Amino acid sequence: MMNLVIFGAPGCGKGTQSERLIKRFGLHHISTGELLRDHISRGTELGKIADSYISKGHLIPDDLMVRVLAHELEEKKDSASNGVIFDGFPRTIPQAIALENLLKEHQAEIHTVVGLEVDEDELVKRMIQRGKESGRADDNIDTIKERLNVYHQRTAPLRDYYKKQGKYLAVNGNGTVDEISEYIESALAPQN
Repeated sequence: MMNLVIFGAPGCGKGTQSERLIKRFGLHHISTGELLRDHISRGTELGKIADSYISKGHLIPDDLMVRVLAHELEEKKDSASNGVIFDGFPRTIPQAIALENLLKEHQAEIHTVVGLEVDEDELVKRMIQRGKESGRADDNIDTIKERLNVYHQRTAPLRDYYKKQGKYLAVNGNGTVDEISEYIESALAPQN
């Protein structure tokens, strides 16, 4: 079993690389963004609460996100027998600690944090393009700037947190999708 976190700023390619890692290693994908967007589109109570934060570029409260993850892990435990890739969580050190505690309850742990490191100008360019192609309402310049600001203040410290644990794999995310995938897969292959 291999549990991964895919980490990086908004627009760094977490979703794209997650898809490839899922296929390569047979992992169960937990994308907090997708889970939340699903709740928002269905108009659930959780979706309404989440949308009030996300639409402004803010993070939703930790306790709410942990409840969503606990439910997802319990509901999908059979399909997660090879491991899980967490995409978009944790985003803060308290969330990382909460995830560690949640995984301990399932006799599991995070093995590697794949950190996609991309230049800021490239991030903005990618998200503007993604917004044009997908119609994602949160991919506009004002929300992008706020999301990057929140990332630098609250999420970027996770890099050092996981480096101290020896779990951080720094990946240059400026290359082609294939180059990045090959590098990640070769770095992870000995663990699987």
